[in-house]
Amino acid sequence: MMGRIYMRSGGVAALILLLAACSSNDWQVRALPSDIAIGAALDNEPDLDLLHEINLQELPLVPIPKAVRPCCAFGNAQKVKVGPVPVPFFRYANTLAVDKVGPHAFEAGTFSFQKDAPNGSRGTENNGLMYTLRGGFIDLAHVRDTADNAIALFYRIYPQLGQQQTIKLPDEIGPRVIELSEFDLSHLTPRQRWETAAAISVRLAYFMAEAHEIAQWHGYRSWAPWSETVSAYSPEDLYSNMLGAKIALALINNNLAMSKDLYNQHMTQWFAATLNWLEPVSIEQTNALFDVIDGHWWDSNQPLPSKFMLLKRHYQLSDLQAPYLVPQSLAQNHEKWNEVAALFASTQQAHNLSLSRIIHGVEIDSIATQKLIVADKFKQSFKHIPAELWQDGFTQADFYQISEYNQAQDELELQLFQQSETVEKALASKEQT
Repeated sequence: MMGRIYMRSGGVAALILLLAACSSNDWQVRALPSDIAIGAALDNEPDLDLLHEINLQELPLVPIPKAVRPCCAFGNAQKVKVGPVPVPFFRYANTLAVDKVGPHAFEAGTFSFQKDAPNGSRGTENNGLMYTLRGGFIDLAHVRDTADNAIALFYRIYPQLGQQQTIKLPDEIGPRVIELSEFDLSHLTPRQRWETAAAISVRLAYFMAEAHEIAQWHGYRSWAPWSETVSAYSPEDLYSNMLGAKIALALINNNLAMSKDLYNQHMTQWFAATLNWLEPVSIEQTNALFDVIDGHWWDSNQPLPSKFMLLKRHYQLSDLQAPYLVPQSLAQNHEKWNEVAALFASTQQAHNLSLSRIIHGVEIDSIATQKLIVADKFKQSFKHIPAELWQDGFTQADFYQISEYNQAQDELELQLFQQSETVEKALASKEQT
């Protein structure tokens, strides 16, 4: 969820331009026709499926993003503490309206400065949180990260589909790789091979997001001074990641990601259209809904990066994700009810998301595995988990069970934290009297 605090300021325009110029190199992919595709193209009645008999030439290789985007802590206008020192007169605002979402930039990093269309204006991604009636809270950076990873994986997997392959991923709590086994694809048509590679890629990209939730819980930091445990298993994270996987699947299968510029522009348009389909509310209503769930899903009294600023976590790692919608029972008893009542005029229809396990007869998880090794510096954080589950490395098949142990540990720690808070308040009250 949150690697670093995402700061917005008009005063950093020059810095944005400089960093944009230093971002990842442009990439493009060319579809080289095979003899079969040429023969089909020249036929009086072309077989459209055979036209997909192509080879991909990458100039240069599409890079796998090295770091997640700095994104947003769950909640709004949080207090911030650096070390033991609170930052006075500062609140971290991270919500936005749908019309403020900026153009997508592949592997954007901290800043981007991208066109939203070939003849459009340039702007930053402007990531943040917004509430939608069908998808609950959406973290825009999570959507973008998974989409980018899916694109990068596809252009590694498709050219070697059916062959044994190892793809190295950036380290988090230790080395991690994707391992693809050899499998028979002789029964697949050219178009089905493309669709199979796309389905494998987006599923693996989503599993990368699940691994990141685990990594954050176990102490991974993208910026050393800032703890990310407050972000681990945040309720909107995985739904947002899967949303990115679904958009990427559509872009790949529509051949809309054959170069970085082409991908950025179509991702921008599809992302905006997807958010609108999910029925976003205004920024004022998003803020009001965060107020409604304050004390239930998050605690505004706890400063960032306190782990227990986040009270509601989502440990159900799986290929089926349902959004968390704010219940009317909380809203109607809150002082902000008048600001959000219109949102509950009709029943909110949650839209669940899922990713295919089987595509054209290929069982994806039997031939594609993400494996993680726990580095020495993180082993202590796994002491509450049976060693046989992780000491020799673990895969996506183990993610859910590891998360169950983490959930049990969180419940214990939260209980102890709340008890200590009660004691501190009692002592403070006694001193005042």
